Formats: sequence, C-alpha cells, structure tokens
Amino acid sequence: MLDDSCVSVRREEERMLHRVDLTPKDPDLYRRVVDAKVIAELERLAAPLQGARVLQVNATAYGGGVSTLLRSLVPLYRGLGLDVDWRVMPGTPDFFAVTKGLHNALQGAAFDLTPERRELYLSHNREVAAALGGEGRYDLVVVHDPQPAAIRHFSDGVGARWVWRCHIDTSHPDPAALAFLEPLVAQYDALVYTMDAFVPAELRGRPLRIIAPAIDPLSPKSLPLPAELIAGIVEWAGVSLDRPLISQISRFDPWKDPLGVIEVFRRVRERVPGVQLALVGQMALDDPQGWAMLRQIQDETRDDDDIHVLTNFTGIDDVGVNAFQRASSVVLQKSIREGFGLVVSESLWKGTPVVAGRTGGIPMQMPEGVGGYLVDTAEECVERTVELLRDRAAAARLGEAGRRHVREHFLITRLLADELRLLGSLC
Repeated sequence: MLDDSCVSVRREEERMLHRVDLTPKDPDLYRRVVDAKVIAELERLAAPLQGARVLQVNATAYGGGVSTLLRSLVPLYRGLGLDVDWRVMPGTPDFFAVTKGLHNALQGAAFDLTPERRELYLSHNREVAAALGGEGRYDLVVVHDPQPAAIRHFSDGVGARWVWRCHIDTSHPDPAALAFLEPLVAQYDALVYTMDAFVPAELRGRPLRIIAPAIDPLSPKSLPLPAELIAGIVEWAGVSLDRPLISQISRFDPWKDPLGVIEVFRRVRERVPGVQLALVGQMALDDPQGWAMLRQIQDETRDDDDIHVLTNFTGIDDVGVNAFQRASSVVLQKSIREGFGLVVSESLWKGTPVVAGRTGGIPMQMPEGVGGYLVDTAEECVERTVELLRDRAAAARLGEAGRRHVREHFLITRLLADELRLLGSLC
C-alpha cells in the first residue's frame, strides 16, 4: 500500500505537463522530396516568429495521429530556429475515460456528461493549468483536442495567444457535449479544424482556420525500406509473403469498425482463397476504450489462423507499420466516422491502394480515380477489395496516382507552412 508521501508525488505527477524531448531537424533534409522553393518559403515564414516561445499541448506522446504529427512538426520548428516545446497532459484512468466519452460524444455518440464527470474534467484541467503557470510565460500555445481544452479557461495571463486544434469530426455532435465544451473553446484566439464541414454552427463566429494534417515522408513510418527488411518484419509477425495480404492500421476504436473489417475479410476470402488479414492497432495512453476493443477483436479472431492481430505493445512499431503498409496488397480503412485518417496518406505514399469509408477527411486524400476506392457499404467494400486483389495492374496504377496526390497535398512541409502562417498572424 502506498504511503502518504508516495500518493502526494503521484498526484503531483498527474498535474505536471511532461515535456517530450526532441532534437531539431534540418528542413534542408526534405529537399530530397520537395522543391528547394518549399524550404525557402518555410524559412521566410519562420523569420517573424524568431524569439517567440511556442507550446504544443496534447494528451499522449505515442499512439494516434496527433502524437505522430507533433513528433515530426516540433523537430522541424526547432530546425528553423524556433523555440517550440511539446508537453503532454497526464491523467488518471478515470480522467481519460471521461475524455474518451467526451471525444465520442463530439462525434455523435451518446454520453452522459454527469456533474461528477464535468467536475473531474474541469478540476484536472485546472490543476494542469496551474502547473503550466509555473513553466514561465509562453507567447503562443496550441492545444490539441478535447482532453486539455479547458486549460485556456484556467490560464489567465499564461500565454499571450491561444489556438485550439480540433482533429475530430464534430459535424454532428451530441448537443449536451457541445454545450459543455463551446464556452471553453470560445475563449481561444483561433480555432483550427481539418475540414470546414466539421465546424459546429455555435463556433462559426470565432477566428477560424482549416488545416489538413499531413505525413512526414522522412519519418520511420514512411521512409523507404529495403525488401529484405520488409520481409523480415512481416514474416517475424507470422504473416506469409507468399499470399496476398489485407491490412487495416489504426487505433482499435469502434469508429474504425475493426469487427466490420473482419466480416469483410471473411467474405473476401471466400472468393480469393489464401488471403490474409493483419489488424495493426496503435495503442495509446489516453484511449482506455482501445483495450476493450482489442479484447473483442482477439475473442472474434482467436480460432482464425488467417487473421493476425498486432500492436505497438507486441513489437510492431512505426517501422513495422511501414513494412506492413508496403507488404499489403490492399489497405482497408473501413471508418464509420473519421477526423482525417492519416493512415490513408501513409499507405498511398507507399503506392499501396486503399479501400476506405467515404467519411471525414478520407475523400480529400482519395479523389475519384486516385489511390483506390471509396465505399459506403460492406458489400461495396468486399467487391472493391476483391477487384484490387485480382487486378494487380489496376491496383498499381491507383496506388501510384495516390502517391502523386499525397506528394502534392499532404506532406509535412505543407502542414508546417500552414501552421507558420497561422502563428505568424497571431503574433
């Protein structure tokens, strides 16, 4: 049993904003994938921000799209000579259970935001805001998603200008959840959404920017890999390279419909014997629902040797994800609701065709005839997947078109330029 001093230390740690230690990355390295004028534009946009202190805040340092973005963006900011910190909001399991429920409610799910849950959310944000006040003054603070959204409310005088970055689809939120969050985020100096369609009417009067996410082509998740390494990783995980492979790579989340993916796979297997399925899940500290979903998937697939359930906790890190996306014949992203779906661009960057739900930011990444197929039903998903497995020449053409589209629209250098313009306008 913990003594009082240990409990006190733990509570103090729960209030602290943990700093993610990252080294600067020279933007010139990206000349191998973008024009020199792109790098020159980044340097021009960064110049007015020299000397400003910038803070990025989110709820986890691993797992999920936000941490992936910050892991690449913050070193690039520093490589441009800017003073940018990334700090992670800690929390108890009870706190993250509430924020996951709030997250789902903002995407349209039912969630009873009881007075006790409201108080837990607000009191924890209040404590974290107090810890932030002890870190010294920042000139710009960018807060990501609902978990730390109330920090601004409790941080008068800490940070001259504040940005709230919403990465989820809030186009049809639960009214009670939105009514709770709206006065908190209305205090920010600017709001950033992935798509205009995601912006609730209640927030339309605020300063607003639309900025889509992007992939880092020089990250371990997207770097070119030699065939020998790809084979070694995939076969080590128990998957045969002599048989076609379908993969879905995402958090284990009901919105990603992993159980629906299993159903589609089994129907595809009836028509394409020998096909395999890999469900690669990125587990995250701020997503307690993911572990329950993982158990459901394991129970459903326990006796099916053609289905492989893999996670970052069982050895499939970013390089492993990269290898699976490259080894796959088809990547599925059968999302029901999606903020952006960064794994779509990740897969297309490797030239791998994608069959994906027509939702959220996915159609931005896969216009008609580019990258693969958008589907609305399970039957369509089966048909299009079978088509790509059987016609490998067509699959290769779609994948290559998708890679070109990602190069033009969804590389990290474009995202960095968009953010620099936003921060420069606030300064």
